[in-house]
Amino acid sequence: MIIKICGIQTKETLLCCEKNKIDFFGMIFYTKSPRNISKENAKYLLNLSKNLNIEGVGVFVNENINTLKELVFDLKLKIIQLHGEEDNDYIKKLKDNKLKVIKKISIKYQNDLNKIDNYSEADYYLFDYMPNPGELPGGNAKSFNWNILNNFQITKPWFISGGINIDNIDLLRKKINPFGVDLSSGVEKELGIKDNHIINNLMDKIKYA
Repeated sequence: MIIKICGIQTKETLLCCEKNKIDFFGMIFYTKSPRNISKENAKYLLNLSKNLNIEGVGVFVNENINTLKELVFDLKLKIIQLHGEEDNDYIKKLKDNKLKVIKKISIKYQNDLNKIDNYSEADYYLFDYMPNPGELPGGNAKSFNWNILNNFQITKPWFISGGINIDNIDLLRKKINPFGVDLSSGVEKELGIKDNHIINNLMDKIKYA
């Protein structure tokens, strides 16, 4: 199972992720998020990760595509996560720049899974809780009904996100066994603040399940 932790902001958290063999770390470029990262801090973490076995992912929400491309070029990002309402044409323009794209799809009902047909250019899908009006696009510590994914057939790799934590990770693996999970609030001690002890404990639970 591939593991991504989103909202990384410090060297200490990044090194903890590396120690736990986590595959991806997400950096959120969205000013309304409590996990928002500056370009300077992102560049520092990406430079640090060059000597590690973990890949950085830039996370964006309805960003102007030219602004996004400039940031991608400056930071030399290879993987982008789109967590807003970006369409397939938007994704295709990023693919023209040789980027890998993870596209978030908000899930509330079974037929929401049909939305994958609208994003054929994406390399990965990320199924997340559908936020209510006024909530953040992600990182709300809320899950959708995972049973919706039972017997769901898909040819591309996919992640589950939303409210995953040490108390439900075993259930998720047994019920759904996803290609990957995307963690954020479930490894925080308070909003936006990652906790290395929680990360260690959750990864131990995964390893020894």
